[in-house]
Amino acid sequence: VQAGVVAETPDAPLGVVTLHDLVEAVTLEKADLGDPSFTFMTAAPVTLPVDASVHRARVTLTRGRLSHLVLLESDGQLFNLLLPEDLPGFREGGAEDLVERINLAGNVDSMARAARAVRERGHELFVGGMGVEALCKWMSGLNDLIAIRVIELVADEFDLPPVSWCWMVFGSEGRLEQAFASDQDNGLIFQPDNESDTNAVRKAMLPFARAVNRALDICGFMLCPGDIMAGNPTWCLSVQEWRQRFAAWMEQPDPEALLNSSIFFDFRPLYGQDDLVDDLHQWLLPQPSRSGRFLRGMSEQALGCTPSLGWFGKFSYDGGHRYPHTIDLKMRGARPFVDAARIWALQQGLWTTNTVERLRLAGPLINRKNSDTASSVEAFDFIQRLRIQRQLAGGDYDEINRVNPADLTSPQRMMLKEAFKQAKLLQLRLSQQFLH
Repeated sequence: VQAGVVAETPDAPLGVVTLHDLVEAVTLEKADLGDPSFTFMTAAPVTLPVDASVHRARVTLTRGRLSHLVLLESDGQLFNLLLPEDLPGFREGGAEDLVERINLAGNVDSMARAARAVRERGHELFVGGMGVEALCKWMSGLNDLIAIRVIELVADEFDLPPVSWCWMVFGSEGRLEQAFASDQDNGLIFQPDNESDTNAVRKAMLPFARAVNRALDICGFMLCPGDIMAGNPTWCLSVQEWRQRFAAWMEQPDPEALLNSSIFFDFRPLYGQDDLVDDLHQWLLPQPSRSGRFLRGMSEQALGCTPSLGWFGKFSYDGGHRYPHTIDLKMRGARPFVDAARIWALQQGLWTTNTVERLRLAGPLINRKNSDTASSVEAFDFIQRLRIQRQLAGGDYDEINRVNPADLTSPQRMMLKEAFKQAKLLQLRLSQQFLH
């Protein structure tokens, strides 16, 4: 009752009119009650696809300081109106001051200070007992706002070509699983007026993209060691080129293609013309389920990364001479859950990229017991909590995800072993489903 959509037809929303606007018009502007409602509407309302994530809606509302979002069906039909109070946990954890600080940042240096403040507040929330899933989404939301503001600041310094484009994120950022130590995984998608203009547009976009990558690095988001960044021409592609790239990975699932799949299939839009990424997503969603060879290849690769639990329930170590008696919790702990969730999401055509949401949504579709899914989520949550603790303890890039079980308490070691057992059960299910 606080707002309504003004539309001539269900697939053509013209704007949004609010009760506040109408009351103000009648009482202060002395508007006539017979005036048409569109006279007082906010035209061209911000819209989102109805199946966009809650995270994306929250970031959109917060960034634009919006009082409403119009949700549309895939065919453009009006679905509903979304208000900030409809979203659970809107701006929780004392985020309002941080959001304001981010919005007011006028240069990269001030943005870097705001980013440090976000990490400091996240540390406080983690120590205060905030759950890992909630914390990662909280930090991912603020990190999104930081990156968006950085892109805006840098874009003002460049004369960009007049084409539609969107900044995309992949990997842990795409999955909303960023915590305190993350490198960049991003790319650009653009739509040239003519395909023959593709190289020229790319050449014009690359200096801007590289400047954004450098600015994000200053703000604490490390440059990607594998150069999976928008400033790399390999990942600054037109709509047609991205489709060709994904199609090639699925048609020829060689080791490199499968490795790329583990990063790029977790993509989501961050800034720009989101519909370019939404359309790419809609095109991609039905594709993997038609390629048993691709899903089998992904499963084989996933099963090659086994949890660090050997014979007789003893830990197996992978740190070598440099990090003796340690386990890589990212590769040997979290990854089995991330890989399995991704494979099932691709098989079932699920939109979401978050690991926990994928497990919960895919469970019923593959006839998995709710109790088994709950156990997987709990195990993944525990591993992620240990990873965050290690990241906060500091260390070099290769060390921050490693743990020496001897440094854990006895209950923690038992819980870690149980989490690895849950990872093994996931991999057993993958093996039975795709390799037999």
